[in-house]
Amino acid sequence: MNNQLGIRVLKGRCMIALETGQDWQPIVKEFEAIVGKNGVVRKREELLVYECDGLTSYRERPAVVVLPRTTEDVAAIVKVCDRYRVPFVARGSGTGLSGGALPIENCVLIVTALMRQILSVDLENQRVVVQPGVINSWVTQAVSGAGFYYAPDPSSQIICSVGGNVAENSGGVHCLKYGVTTNHVLGLKVVLPDGAIVDLGGDLPEMPGYDLTGVFVGSEGTLGIATEITLKILKTPESIRVLLADFTSIEAAGATVSDIISAGIIPGGMEMMDNMSINAVEDVVKTNCYPRDAEAILLIEVDGLEVEAEVNAQRVAAICRQNGARNVAIATDLEDRLTLWKGRKAAFAAMGKMSPDYYVQDGVIPRTSLEYVLREIEALGAKHGYKVANVFHAGDGNLHPLILYNNAEPGALEKVEELGGEILKLCVKVGGSISGEHGIGADKRCYMPEMFTSADLETMQWVRQAFDPHGIANPTKIFPTPRTCGEAARSAPSQAIAGVDRF
Repeated sequence: MNNQLGIRVLKGRCMIALETGQDWQPIVKEFEAIVGKNGVVRKREELLVYECDGLTSYRERPAVVVLPRTTEDVAAIVKVCDRYRVPFVARGSGTGLSGGALPIENCVLIVTALMRQILSVDLENQRVVVQPGVINSWVTQAVSGAGFYYAPDPSSQIICSVGGNVAENSGGVHCLKYGVTTNHVLGLKVVLPDGAIVDLGGDLPEMPGYDLTGVFVGSEGTLGIATEITLKILKTPESIRVLLADFTSIEAAGATVSDIISAGIIPGGMEMMDNMSINAVEDVVKTNCYPRDAEAILLIEVDGLEVEAEVNAQRVAAICRQNGARNVAIATDLEDRLTLWKGRKAAFAAMGKMSPDYYVQDGVIPRTSLEYVLREIEALGAKHGYKVANVFHAGDGNLHPLILYNNAEPGALEKVEELGGEILKLCVKVGGSISGEHGIGADKRCYMPEMFTSADLETMQWVRQAFDPHGIANPTKIFPTPRTCGEAARSAPSQAIAGVDRF
């Protein structure tokens, strides 16, 4: 075994590789005994499918891919990895945008794509139990006929898996009012990095003892693999209205967001798109709803009882007009509402029409800083010579700047990464965060010291070590390793606590 962690640089990014002379033949045979030969992918050309997630700029082929179908399969696979001290990375649909499911060299990729069963539906207690490979939108489809739905709705909800949502603590359009994934996970069945199977949380919203469910959700595969997930479902609101307001300036749209929340109205969702995003969407999706000459639009959904939705829709419309909105359209019909949202959901994909490549970032800022930060992002884009499109969750300040570039140009990716890093630092500077829903993964780990002291980061590592003492579960993600990473060297090391090993 004698594996040693080695350091290398991949396309300008600090990466950790496992330098090993591992003999894979006996390991593969053990995997085949667990899931059968069809459940193990080993051919070099077939592994190409798994060499990256949604962050396609960075690629690494795993040594082997294993496709389990049950909790027991996952546990048996992980026990093999633990015995041989081979690192493993969990992967769902591979739609993540931070490199959380990016393989590392000589790792086992455990893909949950075949774990797609909805195990139980309990409408009376408003909960559903699913395997991690179940697609996000399938949960709502399974219960919508009875008048329920699952609230977290990432833009990729028709292809992203619930297991990946749990790993990254994904959000979505409706997270403003209803919360992100962690607010809808009641319990988890988890395979720990030594192969043990444990239950975290339960069927109730509040359980005694440590909130280990809260610790696990958003841990990005570094604490184990969730194999059964108990989700909370909600009753479909009696009435829903979606408003589309267009503005002649981004500043006016940003001020409107703050004014709506200040008025005591919490919309189900409140999204902003700038002119570049509007035109990209209209070119591709052709909703014929978004005015191409608008500098910004707001999509605002209000819901609740019929009278509540009607009154709040009129109040929101009035606030929009007070802030200079040229037009405010209100959709009540289901088909019309879906049409308005269709463009927003397709915004990332539509950018492919405008640029051969784009680099999306994910930061959070206070709502009151929207105007300032959007101006600064525009200035940073001009400084670096790149166009930046903005489409984001305006209600909770979760920005998604999309930097347009051509990866075929030498050095372009490194320049774009630098611009993305400056945007993240700007978010922290105004009191925000370097991630709202995409996770840290491999993409943003070197920016963690911008938010956390070395003592903070070391404390997080103690938690990680408690779950994974051998450091084999997604070992290179989240944390800036090693400290010589340029961005990670900012914080001075804290004193080690006696008896506790450092990573």
